[in-house]
Amino acid sequence: MRTVCIPVDDSGQVEPRWGKAPKVAVAKLNDQGQIDTWEEFAVGWDVLHDENGEGQHHARIARFLMDHQVTDVAAEHMGPGMERMIQSMRLNLHLGVHGDARSAVEQVG
Repeated sequence: MRTVCIPVDDSGQVEPRWGKAPKVAVAKLNDQGQIDTWEEFAVGWDVLHDENGEGQHHARIARFLMDHQVTDVAAEHMGPGMERMIQSMRLNLHLGVHGDARSAVEQVG
């Protein structure tokens, strides 16, 4: 089973900011790539981003991804440091996604 994390806004669209997203969704996909479960979390990364150094912020995001057993990250874009961190975690990274967040998750699934 794949688990995808994607930044979302209040209208269900892909939030364009990954590392500064106020909210993300974690979707579990079935074997056909369809969403089985969808859970949204108010992570507050937009506020927390500037409270500590970049390393602590990346560690916070890595811990969230590990805690939720994420296998894939989908985002419109992210900085090179964050991209390296995601890749070093051996997660599948899908950049350039936009529009309806649920549809975007099923497209990468």
